[in-house]
Amino acid sequence: MAENQKLISKKKPTFPVSKLLAAFLKKHNRSTKISILYDDLLRFQGAISVFDKNDVDTLWVRTYYSELERQEIDLSLKKIYTLLHSDGNEKTLPYLNIDAIDFCTFGNSKPFRIKVRNILNDNFTYFYVKKADASRVYGLELEHILSPYTINYLVFKDTLIEEHISGIPGDDFIENILPNCTKSQKAQIAKEFVKFKERCLIRLLGDMRSYNYVVTPIHDFDQIIYKIRAIDFDQQSFEGNLKVYNLQFMKENFNMMQMVGKKLENSSVNQYKIEERSYIAKRMISSPDRIQHIIRCMKQDTISFPEHVERLKQDLIEYVGDVEFKKCQNMGEILETILIFVKRNYLDISSK
Repeated sequence: MAENQKLISKKKPTFPVSKLLAAFLKKHNRSTKISILYDDLLRFQGAISVFDKNDVDTLWVRTYYSELERQEIDLSLKKIYTLLHSDGNEKTLPYLNIDAIDFCTFGNSKPFRIKVRNILNDNFTYFYVKKADASRVYGLELEHILSPYTINYLVFKDTLIEEHISGIPGDDFIENILPNCTKSQKAQIAKEFVKFKERCLIRLLGDMRSYNYVVTPIHDFDQIIYKIRAIDFDQQSFEGNLKVYNLQFMKENFNMMQMVGKKLENSSVNQYKIEERSYIAKRMISSPDRIQHIIRCMKQDTISFPEHVERLKQDLIEYVGDVEFKKCQNMGEILETILIFVKRNYLDISSK
């Protein structure tokens, strides 16, 4: 059941990328050299609001630069695109065009959204330029390792380059598409939401309000199935209140939770939770070095406040009943304890 109380009361600070995390990024080809940084894009000379097809303000503004600066910026952004999506080969640069550089004033990361178009066929895509925040980098990497989806991103100094994740924004989907879905589609979406909810809770990805994830329709033979993906990773392992990591306590997700209650029996909900835990355990087993490396970085990093760590430890002890959380000193150790718990239970069940 959704609560109306405000679960997140303060804006999350930006945590710098540590030397250990930077070494991890370099080892796993997440580090690169680029000729333009986030702060360079802030030097725009003007901007106009961007409206959607229904003339609703999107909270993005389209930026404008001086002609000389724009030429240099466009070339740098096209090079970044080739690094992100291929091997950095510059032979394709003449066929690329930067159609728009949009800036969002809403949210923690204040990203730039870059629209890149192939002039040969008019296909276009987006990528994002953001301030590198350790919380977000951990969130992206954990999503890459523990979720069913790969994530493409690069870091250079204090700048984060992140690929666009396609899909229908959750709030838009809930309001405009969900009411028209068939009974079987709603049951399938309910299943996917339960698994997504469990995945976020286990890996401590917080603030999954409906506008922080997307719903992607996929045509499968004679039906359409829906997948749910997170698109915002700022709130990775920061808050102390366990409810922040549980989608059911976000009032924006009330309609989704109501549908889950109508479409799924408790036994089915438990089955889907177990399935998702098993998938996460299998992913940890298949990539042991990478998950251990990123957890080591988290354990020696500061990505939250001591009072948040203490609050979350107590909440987890009450929720899970595992006193191992008492020993945890930081968010990295808390996450490690959760993942060990999930993996141990999976191995115990599979061995039986």
